[in-house]
Amino acid sequence: MFKPILTIAASLVLPIASHAATAATRTNPFLEPYNTPYNIPPFEKIQYGDYLPAIEQGIKEYKKEIDAIVSNPAKPDFNNTILAMEKSGLLLNRVMSVFSALDETESCPEMVAISEKAYPMYSQCNDEVMMNPGLFKRVKSVYDRRKSLNLTAPQMRAVEQLYKNFTRNGALLSDSDKEKLKAINTNLTDLYLKFNKNLLDDTNAFQLFVTDRAKLAGLPEANIAQAADAAKAAGKEGQWLFTLHAPSRLPLLQYADNRDLRRQMYEGYINLASSGKNDNRPVINRILQERTQKAKLLGFKDFASYSTDNVMAKTTEAAEDLLLEIWTPAINRVAEEVKEMQALADRNGDKIKIEPWDYYYYAEKVRKDKYDLDEGEVRSYFSLDNVRKGIFSMAERLYGIKFTEMPDAPKYNPEVTVYDVTDLKGNHVAVFMTDYFPRASKRQGAWMSEFQGAFKDPDGKTQRPIVFNVGNFSKPTGDTPALLTLDEVETMFHEFGHGLHGMLTQASLRSQAGTNVDRDFVELPSQIHEHWALEPELLKTYARHYKTGEVIPDALVKKLQESSTHNQGFTTTELVGAALLDLQYGKLNPEGDIDVSAFEADVAKTLAMPETVQFRYRSPYFRHVFGSDGYSSGYYTYLWAEVLDTDGFELFKEKGIFDPATAKRFKETVLESGGSVDPMDLYVKFRGHRPSVDALLRNRGLEPVKKPLKSSDLKQVGGK
Repeated sequence: MFKPILTIAASLVLPIASHAATAATRTNPFLEPYNTPYNIPPFEKIQYGDYLPAIEQGIKEYKKEIDAIVSNPAKPDFNNTILAMEKSGLLLNRVMSVFSALDETESCPEMVAISEKAYPMYSQCNDEVMMNPGLFKRVKSVYDRRKSLNLTAPQMRAVEQLYKNFTRNGALLSDSDKEKLKAINTNLTDLYLKFNKNLLDDTNAFQLFVTDRAKLAGLPEANIAQAADAAKAAGKEGQWLFTLHAPSRLPLLQYADNRDLRRQMYEGYINLASSGKNDNRPVINRILQERTQKAKLLGFKDFASYSTDNVMAKTTEAAEDLLLEIWTPAINRVAEEVKEMQALADRNGDKIKIEPWDYYYYAEKVRKDKYDLDEGEVRSYFSLDNVRKGIFSMAERLYGIKFTEMPDAPKYNPEVTVYDVTDLKGNHVAVFMTDYFPRASKRQGAWMSEFQGAFKDPDGKTQRPIVFNVGNFSKPTGDTPALLTLDEVETMFHEFGHGLHGMLTQASLRSQAGTNVDRDFVELPSQIHEHWALEPELLKTYARHYKTGEVIPDALVKKLQESSTHNQGFTTTELVGAALLDLQYGKLNPEGDIDVSAFEADVAKTLAMPETVQFRYRSPYFRHVFGSDGYSSGYYTYLWAEVLDTDGFELFKEKGIFDPATAKRFKETVLESGGSVDPMDLYVKFRGHRPSVDALLRNRGLEPVKKPLKSSDLKQVGGK
């Protein structure tokens, strides 16, 4: 998934000064030039004690810069107001980019303690800036006169978006209401910290030990070896340990013949952060109440309306209508899939009724039965290093960039690899970092962010980005390299697509560079690049057997293509269901607590959700929605962007997946432009027409229905 506020590292060893003399003589590395290649943060110099003083200094400088803008006697214009704001707060952003990144994967007591102070300070500072009446007066002056200022199209868009950003952050409120909004934002920041801490702690608390190897029948040897390594690390050598992290959880659900073992893992996952000291349901209630108050203060009927107002969808109803066009075809396919699985179980004499913990297992059995496709055999051709070569080859053929490892570059963890990205003439384009394996202190999932953004100032000063990808992929074991599942391969291409969006940007303004685009457009570059992963023309160049070096056979490629839409009912239903659940939460205006579990069940009932499928994320671990504002009432954006990416990739299929003219047009219109142009205008310029949901349904192998449900068919669910 894309992460707008930066994210990174784990087993990083941060030195801590042990003598007063050392602390007195050393300089905080954030407060001096980095003097590193391409301005990469000097991670080895950073101490825990550096963050808060640097954040405090950054806030002090930011406020001073804002005061200078406000007190400027010159008439407000683009340069002395809008551009000046763009260039303010650089020290604060410099520190927060590192801290927020490390906080995502280095969740130790020291980082938790810092985060409890850092994020509220940061939030409060931003509130003060966005509610500064003098600053807003200048922005409004530029906004009111924008059509007479001879602005470029990107400048015009920047002015209009900044003005809207101010109003969405309370600039038009009375002084008393501004104070209320500040308090709400501070409360939400604290609640997000609590939600994420509970989730990480509960994830790490779950341990499923197996003492009898016979119970592991069906699991690939690589996964058994990983479980043995995990148990040994936990002090129980000779046993096997399974956790809720995806590389451990999913293979067990998919391959373990022992049904009770699958049930234990499934129930452990769906009950994550749902009881005891890490129960997130009370946190969710407080978040819902704070968001309700925020939406009301800002003049919106509910939080979902607030969230969709400034993106491509514009309204909650538009987002729901899109999802509902996909919903019925998806659940119709689920019925077919369950029927196939039950028939196979009956033929095998298993004497069971398919339950949710059986879905992954029997879906894999059906796939093997229908397509003679063995996931273990497939993984043998997808070592992580080979997949990395594949994504780099794709980027070079499409966009003319090369990746050269920088072994001596600063890195926040020994597992990180750093690359110098150059064009074919050798000119520096970006720095790219990868961090692909799970650690106990790293949150689940995969994401992209950056330590440094890009810009081109009018005075000629420029800066190129430092972008990173983080994952939680299957680790190497013994002499066997990291062998990826098909899902992991697609995820690696997905996050690399986000990375390309960040690396190739040519937008001049900081606020419009790279992934600074509408939230429901940001997934287009990531998702469209997933399509190349299994295209034979590229696949044959990087998918090689990890032992023999043999290129993936044509027969296996054919099976992959034939089975590409296998299990798409399940996959689509859990995704669309989660997106609809998110929007129903956004439509609530609770005055008191609701029963979170009952509300979730009510949504499932209203949607006629199949009993064998669960929401992709149940509420207590739905981090996209309750871990920050990033995707709240916005999880639908993955499907919204998929409408774009499937329609867009059909042009590549028509012209050739490496057609130079098509690649050049996509690079220039989408990847380089960032948020400098309205996203639908960019898409139409690339594709030649507006998209429809038809390409998505074709890509997933789903049959459209004549009369899909509409937003108006969804009555208010649960709560009040």
